[in-house]
Amino acid sequence: MTFRRPLKRYTIPALLAIAALLTGRGALAVSGVVLDSSTQNPVVGAIVTTTAGVIRTDEDGRFETTEAVTSVGARAPGYLRTEATVSDETPLTLVLTPFRPKAVYLSVFGITNATLRNKAISLADSSVINALVIDVKGDRGLTAYRSVAREKIGAAARVSTRAPQLRNFPALLARLHEQHLYLIARIVVFKDDPLANAHPEWSVHTTEGEPWRDGEQLQWMDPFSPDVWQHNIDVAEEAARMGFDEIQFDYVRFPDKGGLRFAQPSTRRNRTAAIVGFLQNARTRLAPYNVFVSADIFGYVSWNLDDTAIGQQLETLGAPLDYISPMLYPSGFAWGLPGLSDPVTDPGQIIRRSLAEAVKRTRLPGVRFRPWLQAFRDYAFDHRVFDATAINAQIQAADAADSDGWMLWNPHNHYDAADLPQH
Repeated sequence: MTFRRPLKRYTIPALLAIAALLTGRGALAVSGVVLDSSTQNPVVGAIVTTTAGVIRTDEDGRFETTEAVTSVGARAPGYLRTEATVSDETPLTLVLTPFRPKAVYLSVFGITNATLRNKAISLADSSVINALVIDVKGDRGLTAYRSVAREKIGAAARVSTRAPQLRNFPALLARLHEQHLYLIARIVVFKDDPLANAHPEWSVHTTEGEPWRDGEQLQWMDPFSPDVWQHNIDVAEEAARMGFDEIQFDYVRFPDKGGLRFAQPSTRRNRTAAIVGFLQNARTRLAPYNVFVSADIFGYVSWNLDDTAIGQQLETLGAPLDYISPMLYPSGFAWGLPGLSDPVTDPGQIIRRSLAEAVKRTRLPGVRFRPWLQAFRDYAFDHRVFDATAINAQIQAADAADSDGWMLWNPHNHYDAADLPQH
């Protein structure tokens, strides 16, 4: 096709539109700016996701694509994600709304049980709760929905305990979003008994070559296995497509036991490379979905200068993750901290000092951390109930550290509005 009119008569957007039509893509190269909705200030370093790839905003909050795209999404720590369809009007203005998740956890049994689920949802009406952490693949390899990824790999048929599955999980997620809840998909990665039963060649073994089981008699997968990486990221993609705002990886570590056999020598360098490699692969695969990516780490990882012998080296986790979530349960600090031998007597101190240490070591802002807090009875010291006083002490410490909110863990999914801060 030949244009008979001078090209100078066409505006730049019009020329881009014509070029897109000629290529059959209906797409445009775009530029734009990402702003904070509350201040109208530019958001520096925001992650901009397009159909052509991922870029970051500059010091003025601006971005520009060199290829034609059909959609643009944006996110940044401390904000809700947003998306826009590209039109012929550029530059685009993408506005991010500040948001700090304050979540409770629901297991596979919790999300599929109407009573537990509705009670957790109702907390949003009577307290500051505005988010849910929902098991997509839980500690025992169960899913709350029919997972094509699990069926494809043969793991769905190898579960030892059957849990109810929701017929239309995406519809439930849509309803929860309508109630303005931020949704986090928890995926247990390397602790996966059904997958080990389906593919023992990918699992962790003893030095004698036998399948290894932990204290719960559950098998683990080899963190060096690319097949295990692939499968867990397939599950993560399912969660992203269903509508979760964030993908959170748990048990993304080596077993905390020596003398086991893996595909590679279990050296500190190899372990750390495996964990970071998995997370980076996950981030790359999840990039088109504009979802936040996070991972849970041991509480002591904030303090230990090595990888805690499980591959979790604090300083390496900032690059592949949007959020780092240390499990700062006071009961989990069995050896205490310097000057604090009994952490349950001062739960706020555990949170305050651990977050400060993590920020200091990584040089990341507080908003890059969202801690897990204890909402269950102590098991390590005096077996006290963690009531409103203990829970609020932790919450206040997390808020004071300018963290990206916090998450409450109760394995039985029992939460009382009276124990939580009110609106």
